[in-house]
Amino acid sequence: MEIRRALALVAVVAFVVASSPLLAQRNNDTRKPPQRSKTEQADVEALVRLVDGVSGGVQAAPTDIPITWDSHHFVKGQDGITYLPFNLTIDRSKLPKGDVGLYIRLVDKSAAAAAPAAAPAAKPDGNNKDAKNAPPARPAYPWDNLTFLEIPADGKLSRAVALKAGQYEAFIAVKEKGTDQKNAPPSKVGLLRRELTVPDFTVAELATSSVLVASAIEVLAAPLGPAQQEANPYTFGPMKIGLSSDGKFSKGGELNLVFWIYGAGAAAGGKPDVQIDYAFHQKLAEGEKYFNRTQPQVLNAQSLPPEFDVAAGHQLPGTLTVPLSSFPSGDYRLEIKITDKTSGKTLVQNVSFTVLPA
Repeated sequence: MEIRRALALVAVVAFVVASSPLLAQRNNDTRKPPQRSKTEQADVEALVRLVDGVSGGVQAAPTDIPITWDSHHFVKGQDGITYLPFNLTIDRSKLPKGDVGLYIRLVDKSAAAAAPAAAPAAKPDGNNKDAKNAPPARPAYPWDNLTFLEIPADGKLSRAVALKAGQYEAFIAVKEKGTDQKNAPPSKVGLLRRELTVPDFTVAELATSSVLVASAIEVLAAPLGPAQQEANPYTFGPMKIGLSSDGKFSKGGELNLVFWIYGAGAAAGGKPDVQIDYAFHQKLAEGEKYFNRTQPQVLNAQSLPPEFDVAAGHQLPGTLTVPLSSFPSGDYRLEIKITDKTSGKTLVQNVSFTVLPA
C-alpha cells in the first residue's frame, strides 16, 4: 500500500497561525459602520431585537428558516484566543431569493450567570440635553457580528469566531432580507442556539487542535482578502483546507489531515522533538482489525524549518496525505499517537472515516 505524508506542507502549516491573522470577521467593530439602506437598518434592528428576546427568555426562537449546526473545530490563536470555525446548513428552500441578514452573537455563560440585576437608570440632569436623549448602552459580548449575504444553493455556510476559553452560548439568527414594497408578507426568520465549551490551549500540557479531515488541501499564491477570508474560515494564511463534510471518500481520492500540537517541550537547539505514529484499523462485523500504518512522522531540529521558533508563536504541525486506492471499501479508525520525546508524554487522537465502494 502506497502511503505518503504531506511533508511539503509542514513549513506552510507551521507558520500560518503566527504569521497571518486567522480571523477577518469583525467583533464589536469600533470602525465607522457600513452605510446601510433604510430596509437594511430595519433588518439589523429586527435581528438584534430577536436575539435579545430569545436570549432573555421573553420569546421563543422562530423556526421559519431551519438552521442546523453541522460541525466546528478549535485551533489555538494568538494572545490566549481560540479560533473556532464552524459549519451550518440553512434550509435554502425556505428562501426564494437567498438574500439574508446573518447575526452571530456569543454570550459568556459564566459572565451572564454572575451579572447582577441591572440598576435603575439614573435620572438625567434636566440641564443636560445629551443625557436625556442618549440611548442606553448596549452590552459588550465576546462576539457580536452582523452581515448581509446570499445563502448558497446547497445551504452550506461556514463562519468563525474567536474566543477565550470558557462556556458560551451561540445565537445564530437569519432573517430574509426586507423590502420596501407595500403589503409585502413578513420576512421569514430562523434562530439557532448552541452551547459551546472552548478549550484552554494556554496550559502547559500536551494537546492538539481539532483534527481537520479534508478531501483536498490547496496552497494559495497569496492569502485571501478580508471578505474572502470571512467566507472561507478554513483557510489559514495561504493554506486552504477543503474540509470533508461527512468523512466519506472515494477509492480514487485522498485522506488529508491537518492539526497542530501544543505544549511539547523544547529539546536541543530550542526545537521540539516529537514523533507522530498513524495506524489504520478497519471496522468489521466481528470487530476492529489492524490494517496498516505509515512511517512515523518526526518533528525535530532536523526536519523542521531552521526558522521554526515556538517563542515566536510558530505552531507544531501534524500533516498526513494518504491515497485510498489500496483501501478496501468500508469504515476505518485512524489512531494518531503523539509522543513528546523531551517530556516522555503521549497523547492519542482518533479519526473515523469511510472508503466508498468503487
